[in-house]
Amino acid sequence: MNRLCKSMKVLEVVAAAGLLSLAAQTRAADTPKPDVNRGQAIATQVCAACHGADGNSATGSFPKLAGQQQAYLVKQLKDFKVQPGAKAAARNNAIMTGMAGALSDQDMINVAAYFASQTPKAGFAHDPAAVQEGQKIYRGGIAEKNVPACAGCHGPTGMGIPVQYPRLSWQWSDYTVTQLHAFQQGAGARNNSDVMHGIAARLSDNEIKAVADYIAGLH
Repeated sequence: MNRLCKSMKVLEVVAAAGLLSLAAQTRAADTPKPDVNRGQAIATQVCAACHGADGNSATGSFPKLAGQQQAYLVKQLKDFKVQPGAKAAARNNAIMTGMAGALSDQDMINVAAYFASQTPKAGFAHDPAAVQEGQKIYRGGIAEKNVPACAGCHGPTGMGIPVQYPRLSWQWSDYTVTQLHAFQQGAGARNNSDVMHGIAARLSDNEIKAVADYIAGLH
């Protein structure tokens, strides 16, 4: 009887895995194909002033988009728009609200695919004294504060995981600091990741600066 129950359980797991795989394939088939050339045109006309024509912004006031995960970029663009049933956008930024509002869903897919195909320029840490602490946080977290290692989600070299977690490698430290503070504020600033709200809330300003500086040179 126990052997029969175990066999049935295995069959259930296999069946569930098959259904999940089929659902993933169906979603992939339903996703519109990107037009990278159209995405480049949008990037040049709309995005270049802040993010650079190839997604390499000139300063930390604006994030580097080159090499970022395509699906992540699409999600962030949508989060700047008020979605059906919502009272406010998940991300609050006056400039990006206007920019994203003018883009169709297909435009977002196109421009995200273009930026994802670009090569990010190397970044560098600037504070040697903080890099060691930043590395500890990124790779090991802070156990006493229940802060998990950043590498667990964003990868040991900061490349992220497509769809779920963004690439952090070589991102401007100033921008990373700003976003972690926005996650601390939550609603009214950046309200699109419950996980990051909880993590950022447990970090001090010095810890944020240290891990952001480490990320800037991570690859």
